[in-house]
This record gives sequence, structure tokens and C-alpha cells, in this order.
Amino acid sequence: MIRLSRLNVFTIVGFSAILLIVLVTLIIAFTGLREYIPGYPDANQRLLIVRNAQRVDSLFLEIEKRNNFIDNMQQIISGEVPGTEERATPVQEQAASSEEDQTEDTAGWQDIEFTRSEEDSIFRALVEREEKFNVSEQPGHNLGVLIENTFFFPPLKGMVLNKFGDPRGHFGVDIVAGPGARVSAVMDGVVIFSGWTVETGYVIQLQHANNFISMYKHNERLLKTTGEHVKAGEAIANVGNSGELTTGPHLHFELWHNGIPLDPQEYISF
Repeated sequence: MIRLSRLNVFTIVGFSAILLIVLVTLIIAFTGLREYIPGYPDANQRLLIVRNAQRVDSLFLEIEKRNNFIDNMQQIISGEVPGTEERATPVQEQAASSEEDQTEDTAGWQDIEFTRSEEDSIFRALVEREEKFNVSEQPGHNLGVLIENTFFFPPLKGMVLNKFGDPRGHFGVDIVAGPGARVSAVMDGVVIFSGWTVETGYVIQLQHANNFISMYKHNERLLKTTGEHVKAGEAIANVGNSGELTTGPHLHFELWHNGIPLDPQEYISF
């Protein structure tokens, strides 16, 4: 039996109060009840706080960059040389301390001078002498050798009426033949154009190897379409009198190499 006295009552009440406060504090600290206490941030609020802290840090970095830019522009306008050093961020300050140990080893790099050795000059002269006679660097000089090793099939057997350059600006030859005569491909190639033009009527163009292009104009009918592969001597059209720039049945034939017109009579026997 416990005898109640004034001291015992105060002791029991005080201990009970302290125990209750500790229990409530533990429950609030380690359970989800703390989110229901006014003024205590919940999970979403804590997430927003973290994000806002990151954004504020990013804003400080942007402000530092802007201030550096404004300072450099002011120095340039005033005629001074802008400084190359930027305001260091905390991360850069930590990295700078580790780089100080390496500056002593790299301080002498600016004193290094590079000079051209005698062996280097001899090697340069040797390369320049070899490249001087490299035919691959002079494509215009090997055209004759290229054509000598190329066989051109006659596109049409007939009489040449208008020659290359006659009249002025005539980039091909006009071959007279009967209507409907067979027009043949001069080389293996691919049809890059097959259609109608107002001035030259039915036109077909072929792309060949080594950047050769052949053109056949004023045809009566085209036998090939764009994208088809043709063989040398294969029929690609029929002689006609189509287009405004024509006075009778004939074939206007052009031969081009690297964008330069060639005289077909120098390489093809009609």
C-alpha cells in the first residue's frame, strides 16, 4: 500500500508528464502524424524546398556568368583587355587547389620553341616534288588518256549537218537520218532524264562512267525511262523532228565530261 503524500503526488505526476511528452515526441518524429501538425512540411513541400534550393543555386551561377560578361564588355568598350579569369564557383575553388601542385611542372611550357629541323625540310621538299607530277591532282591533263581507253558506240549512222560550235554556242552535232531511225547509247550508263522540252522536243540523257554524259535531242519517241540501266549500242530512242528548234528529222547529240562539252566528231565516227 502506497501512502500518498504531497511529495509522492508531485513525483508521480511529474514522471508521468515527462514520460507522456517523450512518447508523444517519438510518435510525432518517427510516424506520419507529423504531417498533420500545422506548420510542419509534408513530403511534397520538402520536395519543393529541395528543388527551389537547386534553382536558386543555378540562378546564382547564371548571375555570376552575366556579371562576368558585363564586366568584359565594359572593359572592351573602354579599350582595355578583358580579363580571362572567371569568378570561381565552390566546385572550381576545390579543383583550383588541386591544380596548384601541377602549375610548377607546366610553368615552363611557354618557354618551349619549335623550329623546323633539316630532316623536316628535306621531307617536305620530297613530298612536294612527288605531288608535282601526280596526275590525280591534274584531272584536265589525263582526259586524252582516258578517252583513248574508252570506246564510244555511234549513236546514229548518218551525215553530220551542223558541227560542234557551228553556229556559235552549238555544243553538239546534228546528224541527219530518216524518221524513226534507231538511236543507240554510246556507252553503258543510266538514264538521268527522259522527257519533253519545248525547244528540243523529246530528250534523253545518260550518265556514264568517268563523269561522261551523253544527250540525245529532237527524238520522235523515247524507249527508256529515268533510272533505267542501258548497255552500249542499246536502242534508247527513235529519230524525230520534235521541238521548236528543228527544221527536219535529225538527232542533236552532245557529249560532256566534267561539265565541259566535247566535240563528238573527234571521238566517234558517224
